[in-house]
Amino acid sequence: MDTRLLQVGHSPDPDDAFMFYALGKGLIPTPGYEIKEILADIQTLNEWAKEARLEVTALSAHGYAWVSDQYALLPYGSSVGDMYGPKIVAHGKMGLGTLKEKKIAIPGELTTAYLVLKLALDEFEFDVVPFQDILGKVQSGEYEAGLIIHEGQLTYQDYGLEEVLDLGHWWYETTALPLPLGINAVRKNLGANSCQQISQWVKASLEYAVSHREEAMAHALQYAGGVDVQRVDKFVSMYVNEDSLELREKTRKGLELLFKLAKEKKLIPESARVDVVE
Repeated sequence: MDTRLLQVGHSPDPDDAFMFYALGKGLIPTPGYEIKEILADIQTLNEWAKEARLEVTALSAHGYAWVSDQYALLPYGSSVGDMYGPKIVAHGKMGLGTLKEKKIAIPGELTTAYLVLKLALDEFEFDVVPFQDILGKVQSGEYEAGLIIHEGQLTYQDYGLEEVLDLGHWWYETTALPLPLGINAVRKNLGANSCQQISQWVKASLEYAVSHREEAMAHALQYAGGVDVQRVDKFVSMYVNEDSLELREKTRKGLELLFKLAKEKKLIPESARVDVVE
């Protein structure tokens, strides 16, 4: 039987590696499809999605807003911050008014972290810097503040830096809802039946990782950038949880509100919508 190529893109970070471990390693049966795992940073995956390059891809929630006409959101594998999330860090505490006057290193204009920071601060100067370089550049003084994602949320103090603003906490105080940060999506032109089947494979991959945690964590540690096991385990637990195992109603409301507020400020297309594979 002929097989179709199914390219599955995700970030080279521990939580994505954990979630896609079983699917990428062929531990989940995918009849009719050959799985090809593609690793790229989230900004690149967001840009590729505009070209509909991959059949299945991890995206930032912000990036999804720009491609919801071409991709459907999978109800499994979302990374959600419930009263926590990406952080602004600096050498010392400062108020939001002062922060607005600083040039901030950000990991990408399509990241959800950047979108939420725009909602919080409105206007500010920034440079796009690879996410893995931000802490070092703030530590050296090249930037006075940095917007950190991934495991940097747990390691910034190693660089002598302090938290200025936790965007997940700010979002919760503002909306009383969790903050959807990353999602998985499937290209709609594969057809409804294929999209539903792929959704179940992503769910199975997630369930395999949860039930074979030690095995999946050993794989995820390859992408930890030298971060110790305890902190990687904590990071994975932060972003692979009950919100990953299903798209809860309050998480969907959080995403819909994020899109609504971003549209009001003309930060995302008016056409953006939350279109979930049911």
